[in-house]
Amino acid sequence: MIEFRDRARGCLLGLAAGDALGRPAENLTPEEITRRWGRLTELEPGLDGGPAGTDDTEYAIFAASLLRAHGSALTSEDVVAAYREQILPIDGPMKGAGFSELGTVQALRRGLAPPLTGRWHAHGWSDGLAMRAAPYGIFAAGDPDEAARLAAVDGEVSHSGEGIHGGRAVAGAVAAAMTGATPAEVVAAGLAVVPADSWTARSVRAATAIAAGPRRRASEAGPEGHGLAGELHDAVVARHYPWTDLAPEAVALAFAAYVAGGGDVEESAVTAVSLGRDADTTAAIAGALAGAGRGEGGVPERWARAIGPVRGACLPSVAGRDVREVADALVGARTRVRNG
Repeated sequence: MIEFRDRARGCLLGLAAGDALGRPAENLTPEEITRRWGRLTELEPGLDGGPAGTDDTEYAIFAASLLRAHGSALTSEDVVAAYREQILPIDGPMKGAGFSELGTVQALRRGLAPPLTGRWHAHGWSDGLAMRAAPYGIFAAGDPDEAARLAAVDGEVSHSGEGIHGGRAVAGAVAAAMTGATPAEVVAAGLAVVPADSWTARSVRAATAIAAGPRRRASEAGPEGHGLAGELHDAVVARHYPWTDLAPEAVALAFAAYVAGGGDVEESAVTAVSLGRDADTTAAIAGALAGAGRGEGGVPERWARAIGPVRGACLPSVAGRDVREVADALVGARTRVRNG
């Protein structure tokens, strides 16, 4: 039986490993990924010799710090205060930050407050909330509705509409995965906390239906002559849009990779990367879902060994934090709430 702490660690290790694995493939097409690596399965080292994760891991640590400080009483005002303390003081360009986070910083500097901070910049649809939503699922394990509520409290500051739906779906799904639910049950939990007629829900349903078909790798042809990647792109990718960080698309591809991977951490993350687009974020989400289900021992040892303290390249305030330590802190925060 996998203990709760092991699932929490597995979730954040899976997220960090997927993030690092997908970093060099971000914004590439499946065809280009196949040409360069065949199948990308190893974490490439960063400039300091360690795996180069991105803002996905560091912002997830930021979200976890909100829960550690405020627990289930978290408010949008608490999130704004954390932005003012940890993000607004960043000197120089915000490396790795998405459109939503950049727009939020500008909104806060102009004196706006939530929910306007997540609406005025017109980039509320991004996957920035989805990429950092896993800690809410850990904290509210077994309660997808509460996990989704907490993610939306965070998301109200930086996102709107489909961007919030994407974060809610990931948080709710992780909350279910933390109980050992099957991939089908995990997807159902994620869908249950977003409007059934939303772009996010439609995309997730379409993508996971394809992924639940005959098992094959992203590059292998299916009955229609398309590879899994081609079928998924036809179903959910907004080809006319120049950016790859659309929440409905990224969440759908991540959930599909998790289903196609059968809940296995390595297979889920590698499949997500093979699908291209916002590969670090999709692999981070798929890795988080699978890691929550399989626990720390389900994360490939060679990947886990390579995940060390983050550098703070995107968020200097989280430099030196290890996702294992962060997971343990979330477990402690959850325990304090449950014990009153």
